[in-house]
Amino acid sequence: MTTPFPFTAVVGQDDLRLALLLNAVSPAVGGVLVRGEKGTAKSTAVRALSALLPAVAVVPGCRFSCDPAAPDPGCPDGPHEPGAGAERPARMVELPVGASEDRLVGALDIERALAEGVKAFEPGLLADAHRGILYVDEVNLLHDHLVDLLLDAAAMGASYVEREGVSVRHAARFLLVGTMNPEEGELRPQLLDRFGLTVEVAASREPDQRVEVVRRRLAYDDDPAGFAARWAEEEAAVRARIVAARALLPSVRLGDGALRQIAATCAAFEVDGMRADIVMARTATALAAWAGRTDVLAEDVRQAALLALPHRRRRNPFDAPGLDEDKLDETLEEFGGSQDDDPDPDPGPDGPGGGGGQPDPGEGPEGGDTGARPEAGEGGQPQPSGGGEQSAVRSAEPFRTKVLSVPGIGEGVAGRRSRARTEHGRTTGARRPRGALTKLHLAATVQAAAPHQRARGRSGPGLVVRRDDLRQATREGREGNLVLFVVDASGSMAARQRMSAVKGAVLSLLLDAYQRRDKVGLVTFRGTGADVALPPTSSVDAAAARLESLPTGGRTPLAAGLLRAHDVLRVERLRDPARRPLVVVVTDGRATGGPEPVALAGRAARLFAADGVASVVVDCESGPVRLGLAGQLAGELGGTAVTLDELRADSIAGLVKDVQRRAA
Repeated sequence: MTTPFPFTAVVGQDDLRLALLLNAVSPAVGGVLVRGEKGTAKSTAVRALSALLPAVAVVPGCRFSCDPAAPDPGCPDGPHEPGAGAERPARMVELPVGASEDRLVGALDIERALAEGVKAFEPGLLADAHRGILYVDEVNLLHDHLVDLLLDAAAMGASYVEREGVSVRHAARFLLVGTMNPEEGELRPQLLDRFGLTVEVAASREPDQRVEVVRRRLAYDDDPAGFAARWAEEEAAVRARIVAARALLPSVRLGDGALRQIAATCAAFEVDGMRADIVMARTATALAAWAGRTDVLAEDVRQAALLALPHRRRRNPFDAPGLDEDKLDETLEEFGGSQDDDPDPDPGPDGPGGGGGQPDPGEGPEGGDTGARPEAGEGGQPQPSGGGEQSAVRSAEPFRTKVLSVPGIGEGVAGRRSRARTEHGRTTGARRPRGALTKLHLAATVQAAAPHQRARGRSGPGLVVRRDDLRQATREGREGNLVLFVVDASGSMAARQRMSAVKGAVLSLLLDAYQRRDKVGLVTFRGTGADVALPPTSSVDAAAARLESLPTGGRTPLAAGLLRAHDVLRVERLRDPARRPLVVVVTDGRATGGPEPVALAGRAARLFAADGVASVVVDCESGPVRLGLAGQLAGELGGTAVTLDELRADSIAGLVKDVQRRAA
């Protein structure tokens, strides 16, 4: 068994360690979401926490970790008689991003259930994590159907498995810990709210601290057991402190003054619902117990707010997470009564790790650039083709888009966009199972078994079912798609209002993609070539930043833009072959620069038509005389053209939907 990196040996990351320890003291806090860039010890700290948790008493032989003092009356391995049990270490169970539904919740043997009436149940990861830690690395990449199952289990404290009238229920109470890199996409709001606390982590910019990180990591890699032994005393001290804090927790008093501060803080930051108030109360109580006190102080309320509110105050994915600490201090002071408010509380005599002597981590990274950008050029006047570069213009305000969908029925990743054959949705038919049976089509199974009952010697009321009779239900649901924008940023497109409208439409679709679990990419072309401004992603934060800084000017290398987009689709098809793309070309259709630019652009466009890629061209040509070049380009692409006026009047998403309906 691999020796984990010691928790107390993690350098810095005080907020991360404190949040994890508070959940160890009081699992009712609701778990931790750790957001941060790669290589910041997120996974290392989480995996190290399990070694600090006290041992768990379980019923011997129970696969569902029932407490011998109060066994679950509905346990599938029960009933258990109360009595002495056996102790085992607390578990940390990892949920892979690509796990199946059966691996998470468990699976029933459908054949035995139908033929013998036996609930032959194989527990899943939720059963393994009961009374322990469920850890999801890259939780923002988790498939929607797994997110739904996690939400249900977290809300009810139990897991339910239903298969055509046969059901199994077992307890599933666990500490949910997730880590994510925001650059790879945001987390679905329903799951985000289920995490009690959130922590932003970043690598230290202090050379001495970075040196210490490298020194400890190298020492651990050379001799994991020896390195862990050197930190054994500190680990034991923190473990004992957790046990003491758990014992003290029921005695901690949460007074009316602290409750009033909690309520006022949540109201001041306009968080939705009441979960924030409850989580803050539990966190403040755990903080007091961790510090060895029986009274909750204003400093506990302040620290609880910093951990429990940042991810709950976001109104849309474009908002950066965080909390205005000046506003927080003003609120606490206004509703604090006679309590003293320490703006920089010390969570404990030895820091949140209980020892180790780590230096302070310093300030975390600030949010994205929100400062004003200088306006460029003369308002509304396009720069002639071949002119110099103009500064970026701001996008128009994003708006709610109509549903964009790709024609036909796909088989892509589950989402909320286009029609697809999926594991979830309405049943449309039946087929023989390929591999393990997951969704039984009962009527088709009975119909397949019925003609053979006499030959199989059936003598009683039960149906004799064999493996060849089983039928898998085929279902139709929704999939996520890749919407790839190819945007002309040349001089002929440099009119400020025009580019502002284009950016606003792209941002609107990014927001819609966040809600519908799509990928969105952006290719821009100007001057002498094309760039992938935004690789296919679901990260609206990254997308908003890239679009805001997009400059314009120069010639119009249309062919280069189309070829670069074709390369992006080719690579993405290798990574995710089932995800269907839609290409949206935003241009006036002009092609300049290089030999035979128009003919070259036509040949590039025909590559998309040959591959059967759905496409639409947004015609940005303006003025009394129109050349119709965008319409010609749409013909080469095998798609349809719409005008910029139509784009501004409605939305690009609605136009694409209408175009595709006419083409279907």
